[in-house]
Amino acid sequence: MVRPREDRADGTGAPVRSGAAARHTEDPSVGPARHLGAVRRTPTWLKIGTGVVAVLLVGVIAFGAYWAIRLQGNLTKAPLSAGSTKTEGAVNDSTDRMQILVLGSDTRDGKNSQYGTPDDSTGYGHSDVMMLLDISADNKRVNVISFPRDLLVDVPKCKDPKTGTEYPAQKSVMINSAMSEAGIGCAVDTVNKLTGLEIDHFMMADFNAVKELSNTVGGVDVCISDAVYDPDSKLRLPKGTSSVQGEQALAFLRTRHAFADGGDLGRIKAQQGFLSSLTRKLKDDGTLSNPGKMLQIADVVTKNLTIDDGLASIPTLLTVGNRLKNIDVGKVAFVAVPTVPAETDINRLQFAEPAASQLFAAMRKNVDLTDPTATPSAAAEPSASSGPTPSETSPAYDKTLQPVTVANGSGVPARSQEIMQALTAGGFTQLGQLTAKPVATTAVYYGAQFAEVAADVAAMLGIPATQVLPAPGVAGVQVYVGSDFASGTKTGDAAPQLPSDIVNQTAGDTVCQQANPELITR
Repeated sequence: MVRPREDRADGTGAPVRSGAAARHTEDPSVGPARHLGAVRRTPTWLKIGTGVVAVLLVGVIAFGAYWAIRLQGNLTKAPLSAGSTKTEGAVNDSTDRMQILVLGSDTRDGKNSQYGTPDDSTGYGHSDVMMLLDISADNKRVNVISFPRDLLVDVPKCKDPKTGTEYPAQKSVMINSAMSEAGIGCAVDTVNKLTGLEIDHFMMADFNAVKELSNTVGGVDVCISDAVYDPDSKLRLPKGTSSVQGEQALAFLRTRHAFADGGDLGRIKAQQGFLSSLTRKLKDDGTLSNPGKMLQIADVVTKNLTIDDGLASIPTLLTVGNRLKNIDVGKVAFVAVPTVPAETDINRLQFAEPAASQLFAAMRKNVDLTDPTATPSAAAEPSASSGPTPSETSPAYDKTLQPVTVANGSGVPARSQEIMQALTAGGFTQLGQLTAKPVATTAVYYGAQFAEVAADVAAMLGIPATQVLPAPGVAGVQVYVGSDFASGTKTGDAAPQLPSDIVNQTAGDTVCQQANPELITR
């Protein structure tokens, strides 16, 4: 039988309670704990104090639970994709590089009905604003890439997640219509295809979100070169700096005629100026570190926000928000995708090449757009060639005379230009390009007498020799680029050459918008 140990003195005369006697147990061999010495009463003031702390603690927990439930209940969710297959795993929302597609919806139902009728926005509506937010893994920089709503693009085949209806791919349609049939996921799939990136999340806000947010922060300062009045949006501003909120803030962001030449690019610059000013205000006012103010903003924003399933929790949103609170505003770069008037319609836009391809290549390489000379982050490159031995010294042919064609089956429009730039840098100048059907695996095909040239081209691009194949119907060499080679080139280790004016402004810049001369008032 195990006997309980006796209490003993520790040499100071103070009794020490045995470990066994202090435990509650069903073992009958262990005796109950004994009171050793007189019972000490808890002071009344301590009882009251601990009671107050307990009440406060319950209050804090209840308050936090109330806000968590309220904010979570505000959220509206939608799928991230409309049928495309994601090749990358889920990101760590705290530590990984992250891309978020930010959309402004022109839907006119519910609280937005005063801006038209539901018929004005069919299906899922159109994206009134489209920006790609790119947050670096170290949280030291953010790129905000704007896509003009009038940009003509190819939209992939998409499936409506609600109805299961499949919609065929479309060619040369306005990018703002990408979400109109199959939902927001189709807009995400479209931008993925255009850029060669894989977007991690999306956020879509409506007209009411802009009004309520600008009211909550007490207005946003904007600047314009001359007094202006736009009868369509009802924007009326004096010359110089003004604080806009509510309806005027919405009018500033939506007007299509008040700035520059009255086109979409002037509108984008105004939107970027507004967001830059809002960013500075939130940082300067200490809003991002003020829990009370942040709760107000969160309540307003989440009531008017649709997000993807992976982002649809308050802790996740807070995690993403916390990544931005200490960022240098000078490292928040606002960029408009380079465009020119479309060849098929001067009232629409198309990508300006090679500038657009260079921008997307720089983004895939994680280049700091505010300092393109900085060393880009490492990116995975295709495996090196290990087949027919290429010429290790000067080849026995003139590279400038060899016909090389690039057939782009990668699904990324920019790839043709990137591969051609790499080949040009390697000395091949007789280049052509073809539109090709999508393929999974890259191959280099060659005609009679061009085996050595094909081997050199494959080595230059890092394409395995097992994918270098004879093809009697090919004149010269053809590089057929597949989806397995959607980014990177062996000769592309250096940062892509970017236009010097690729960044319109940073969040640290105060920019005055140029008024449209036709709408200037006196």
